[in-house]
Amino acid sequence: QVQVVESGGGLVQAGGSLRLSCSASGLTFANSAMGWFRQAPGKEREGVSCISWTGRSTYYTDSVQGRFTISRDNAKSTLYLQMSSLNAEDTAMYYCAVREYPYCPDSWRSGVNWNYWGQGTQVTVSS
Repeated sequence: QVQVVESGGGLVQAGGSLRLSCSASGLTFANSAMGWFRQAPGKEREGVSCISWTGRSTYYTDSVQGRFTISRDNAKSTLYLQMSSLNAEDTAMYYCAVREYPYCPDSWRSGVNWNYWGQGTQVTVSS
């Protein structure tokens, strides 16, 4: 049974930092591209970042480029998102997703064709 579990969310002041983690089991983590998505109240889900199976290729949406860093530890089957310089626009539920394919597709931001999703972890940035 596949399980995808996010952790690390919370309340942080603007300008602060948080690190999200995502643990995946029941699948071949090391062969899978991984992604972070977020959804704010009243807004559509947004692709935040994607990382290939080796970690050599990473992609970010423009609004987080230079502030967020995605990484992975295949030995621990864990994905990370280091977030810094947080602002109120980063407030959202953050979701981890697994794609049973090694590379991030051109359409990764759309959320289409991602195989498994976690339940999400809430990030709230106070201004």
